[in-house]
Amino acid sequence: MALHIYEAWILLFVIPALVSPAAINHEDYPADEGDQTSSNDNLIFDDYRGKGCVDDSGFVYKLGERFFPGHSNCPCVCTEDGPVCDQPECPKIHPKCTKVEHNGCCPECKEVKNFCEYHGKNYKILEEFKPSPCEWCRCEPSNEVHCVVADCAVPECVNPVYEPEQCCPVCKNGPNCFAGTTIIPAGIEVKVDDCNICHCHNGDWWKPAQCSKRECQGKQAL
Repeated sequence: MALHIYEAWILLFVIPALVSPAAINHEDYPADEGDQTSSNDNLIFDDYRGKGCVDDSGFVYKLGERFFPGHSNCPCVCTEDGPVCDQPECPKIHPKCTKVEHNGCCPECKEVKNFCEYHGKNYKILEEFKPSPCEWCRCEPSNEVHCVVADCAVPECVNPVYEPEQCCPVCKNGPNCFAGTTIIPAGIEVKVDDCNICHCHNGDWWKPAQCSKRECQGKQAL
């Protein structure tokens, strides 16, 4: 009798050890709802459709509330269908605008270029200036510089001189021309040697002088 009681105790300890964890049905031990949610790696966000609107920073606005979303400076109104934003027809920015601000719904030009830039210098609108002795320029309202270059006449001499701050060359000794390599004044006959008398062409100062031979003094002396 004592032997049977001892064998019964051994069976009570052995049977639970033989039952593997896989044999336990998890459906018999439902987990708490909180434990199931925490085991899910995906975050669950509240659904605000039909209740409000969310901006880029996650702030929630009520239906009918006016707000400015992060991606736009134009105001929006929260509706059941989502935010409805103003889309005004913004004025065009001046092509010469040098400073534009985007603080409002439409960009605004805060500074318009009111000068001309020419060869590294700035000039006021309608200002006249001479960048060189032969140039006359003006800064136009279009911020462009228009210049006129002087057209110098052909000098009446073969040795013109350029004076400082003067555009066109001047003949300081009057009209002249070349007789060979000698410069002779215009308007008179010049004896350039013992046998030749020369004079300049009328009006054609760049042409060589016209010369005529006379009886040479050297031959008379012989």
